[in-house]
Amino acid sequence: MFHDLKQIAPSKSAVALGAFDGLHLGHQRVISCVAFTSRNLVPTVFTFDASPQELFKGNGALRLTSSHRKLQILEEMGVKRVYMPRFEEVRQLSARDFVEKILCGVMRAKKVSCGFNFHFGQGGKAGSDELKGLCEEFGIEVMVVPAMKLDGEPVSSTRIRQALQAGDAEQAARLLGRFYSVDFPVAAGRQLGRKLGAPTINQPFPDGYLCPKFGVYASVVTVDGAKYAGVTNIGVRPTVGSDGVLAETIIDGFSGDLYGRRVPVELVCFLRPEQRFEDLTELRQAILRDAETARGLVQPYLQKTEAMI
Repeated sequence: MFHDLKQIAPSKSAVALGAFDGLHLGHQRVISCVAFTSRNLVPTVFTFDASPQELFKGNGALRLTSSHRKLQILEEMGVKRVYMPRFEEVRQLSARDFVEKILCGVMRAKKVSCGFNFHFGQGGKAGSDELKGLCEEFGIEVMVVPAMKLDGEPVSSTRIRQALQAGDAEQAARLLGRFYSVDFPVAAGRQLGRKLGAPTINQPFPDGYLCPKFGVYASVVTVDGAKYAGVTNIGVRPTVGSDGVLAETIIDGFSGDLYGRRVPVELVCFLRPEQRFEDLTELRQAILRDAETARGLVQPYLQKTEAMI
């Protein structure tokens, strides 16, 4: 389903346009306009592996979702084709050239959807009104989706970042329509968890990605399609130290080698701040308490999932 701009679409398409950082409820509404369109148009998404701020302002807003996870979610939504070029490939294109060469020439678009605040063309100077005018010239129907509101405010990636940085995983989940997840590759550690009787997986946060508030979270971990209760510490492990910020997760009831694999870890709720313990015995006792608390909080979600299978 992944394509670059050298691959001409073999059939006509309906295209959702946007950076879609986080793929939150508002983004999902834009994408649903093409995911459930007429049968003779292929549901397609044109996006980037970057935030809008990074694309047009260069200030490097911290990303919420990896490209790998973004593609998974899009596939689950019914998208059949995704174009995710490097921004450098299109940044110099005028708004007209983008419509003529990319939408028409590459994607053979007949329908296009975007959010009310969508911008495109060189410098991001063109908006949805310009898109409508240009697409009309080329016979492309445009659907501009207004802001989706939750609690009286627009759903946005900025609100999700703020919620996660405050440790409010529940609010982030409301805005996303699903739990926020970490899916970075599992890295080898010092196996201290195994020595403490609580084996863990370590997932270092790459540069450029948002890190939620440091602390311990109840989590749901998916391994080979099976879901497990987890307890996840995000931070720098002040008791034993680490080389950087990482998510360290105990998976209840699972044992096995997950090194190098992408394991989705969904944050359900915040349990407590990260803290330094006097010794490893005290750390182990805290880990076991956290695991028991997390198990009780996560179990209803696991039971709900099992009932749906």
